Amino acid sequence: MRRRDFLRRTTAGAVGLGLAPGVLAWSQEDRMGFRGWTWVHGDRDYDADEWRRRFALIRDAGITGVLVGGGDLDLVAGVAREEGLAFHRWVWMLNRNGDAWAQENHPEWFTVSRNGESTLEAPPYVGYYRWVCPTRAPVRAYLTGIAEEIAAHPDVEAVHLDYIRHADVILPRGLWSTYGLVQDREYPEFDFCYCDACREAFAESDGRDPLEIPDPPADEAWRRFRWDSVTGLVWQMADAVHARGTLLSAAVFPTPTLARRLVRQAWDEWPLDMVFPMLYHSFYEEDIPWIGECVAEGRAALAASAPAADVLSAGLYLPALDPAALADAVAVARDAGASGVSFFQMEALTDAHLARLRPLLT
Repeated sequence: MRRRDFLRRTTAGAVGLGLAPGVLAWSQEDRMGFRGWTWVHGDRDYDADEWRRRFALIRDAGITGVLVGGGDLDLVAGVAREEGLAFHRWVWMLNRNGDAWAQENHPEWFTVSRNGESTLEAPPYVGYYRWVCPTRAPVRAYLTGIAEEIAAHPDVEAVHLDYIRHADVILPRGLWSTYGLVQDREYPEFDFCYCDACREAFAESDGRDPLEIPDPPADEAWRRFRWDSVTGLVWQMADAVHARGTLLSAAVFPTPTLARRLVRQAWDEWPLDMVFPMLYHSFYEEDIPWIGECVAEGRAALAASAPAADVLSAGLYLPALDPAALADAVAVARDAGASGVSFFQMEALTDAHLARLRPLLT
């Protein structure tokens, strides 16, 4: 089944989105300048005054938006808006490690590897890798409801999706030694999803059971099915979020090529208003110029894909960047055509980092 047919069947018309005027105006305005963003862990034990102090520091350095996960949404979003910062609510989606309700009531929702193990019972790599299956209609409805509820909050300008993919079938090369692995091919224990819903849906569209394919990793139709499964969920969430007059953004893997290969994520085909590729060069054993190469590839892919945003902010990993290197990385991303940069994460931004950023962002 081709992508457009798949999306038409699985999103009930979400392709024909009608964006609210406020959404379109915000996106156009955002394209006008190079912007700074930072991811923020909102579950810190800070009162309003401490949040205000921290947000004022980053705003004075030229950062104009925050992507905040966890914590008191009313408190943190309210302070951010008072400080003049754009506020995206950062939320894990397909990784439901902390979702006790889903784990207790719907164990069948969780993805299954090619060797038959559920991520609920045998999470790969780390204990928090518990993923639900985007092929399942109840999963889509449940996650879309979460996104829609966030979108209804008056201080939320965008719902920011994270872990909107499958578990890594292959980790970034720089992480292999961390887990004592050599992933020179797609091994069964890391290859998802082979749950009953995925097998039945693929058999309906293709006529084959993926477990009976001689070489599943090499099968183009089976790869496309899993890309489209995630994409269909994003279209459904976009429909709900945009209907609220709210934007949709996402943290994604570095390039469309890497994202498809490593985590079954075709993000250049998504109806996003902003996209934040995580260009964590040290994870891939690359140097800073690689950041610019990824920006260029992402922009080219977005330009060729009508549904996707052309607002791409380069995600930078602060533990791998001292202040001078951070300035170089920002310049490389900007020169390659990024619309902005985002830093992981706020508390790792030292005074020296902020001093280097100020002339680049203000």
